[in-house]
Amino acid sequence: MFHDSSSAIFLTLALTAAAAAAAAKPIIQIREPNPTIDLNFAVRLNLSGVSLVAHDRARAAAMIFSTNTSDARKLRARAPAIDATNTGVTYVASVGVGAPATTYSLVVDTGSANTWVGSGKAYARTSSSVDLGKNISVTYGSGYFEGKEYNDTVTLSPDLVITQQSIGEAIKSSGFGACDGILGLGPVDLTNKTLEGRETVPTVLNNLFTQNKISKEVVSISFAPTTKQPNMNGVLTIGDTDATKFKGSLVYTPITRTAPANRYWGIDQSIVYGAHRTNVLRATSGIVDTGSTLLLLATDAFDVYRNTTGAVLDKATGLLKISNEDYAKLESLYFSIGGRTFEMTKNAQTFPRALNSYVGGDNNSIYLVAGDLGTDLGSGIDFINGYAFLERFYSVYDTTNQRVGIATTENTYSELN
Repeated sequence: MFHDSSSAIFLTLALTAAAAAAAAKPIIQIREPNPTIDLNFAVRLNLSGVSLVAHDRARAAAMIFSTNTSDARKLRARAPAIDATNTGVTYVASVGVGAPATTYSLVVDTGSANTWVGSGKAYARTSSSVDLGKNISVTYGSGYFEGKEYNDTVTLSPDLVITQQSIGEAIKSSGFGACDGILGLGPVDLTNKTLEGRETVPTVLNNLFTQNKISKEVVSISFAPTTKQPNMNGVLTIGDTDATKFKGSLVYTPITRTAPANRYWGIDQSIVYGAHRTNVLRATSGIVDTGSTLLLLATDAFDVYRNTTGAVLDKATGLLKISNEDYAKLESLYFSIGGRTFEMTKNAQTFPRALNSYVGGDNNSIYLVAGDLGTDLGSGIDFINGYAFLERFYSVYDTTNQRVGIATTENTYSELN
């Protein structure tokens, strides 16, 4: 039924820790007018010494300092790997590789494009595995892998099978904990020169499109705020958008022209604070990224936000901490994207209080979700809108039209926290 090019494929996802991913089982449901595939997962936070800020900053460093080279060692020197068991937030899907398929727990990442296995469970070669005789190497900042490349069959469900998909086998890897690898959903240019002798590698989305499983190369994401674990709170839609997940109309903005943000799902935006519209971030380029947890701002902009709100840096968590008095006065952030203004309320700027202990915080304290990117304005990536932003808005990553879409949802003004 998925060979009908008019059909969209819907994958229900939520945040999960790597250790919980292996237990996830797909649940097939058929709805009208579109057939859907729902994969249910749980929200997990698991930090034991490395802050969310440190994780996100390491990932950002790899993006900013990437030089389109396959020499992963140079990039690792600039952005050392952090073990995923300490990083807390990942998106994980159960994906089959081979024929018969072996199931792997793969991190769903719109900030990278290579798909590979073997960091946890070893790659099991079958009759469908074709050794391409080439080496592959990818660095993520929060991890890396080096290995060999194969063509193989990838199964997202019994009804959705991709043939001759380029798959990496990790011989060496770091930073992925109990996860088995990556399901890369970023722009194909992110695979540039990762594979020996090849400029780019066909991605899962490329092959879904060319094999007529989807009519458009589009990924759409809906998440909701969470205050407990586990929590089934997200939907990843491959091939289309889901109008039931957002309010009003989508606003599309083209991929930014500024490097290196233009290699990712990069956009231009500005941010002001409060009723007096204090300038926090000038109109500049950055990234919308499922692989980051926080709202990261260039150091200059972060300092403006910190000083304006009265928040202070908390050494235990790495997050901004704000007093009850200053929190009572906290105002909204306003994002200008694609000619429309999107409001991030004071509640949306607050890390869920019920989860404070999971990040090494005090249960009675108030922490904010804005973090220091670690570089000043002008790096080519001056912000990263991570999960803290995405849980309040609907986002669309459109390869076909080279654009990103944003819309409000029922959670944009939610008081859940």
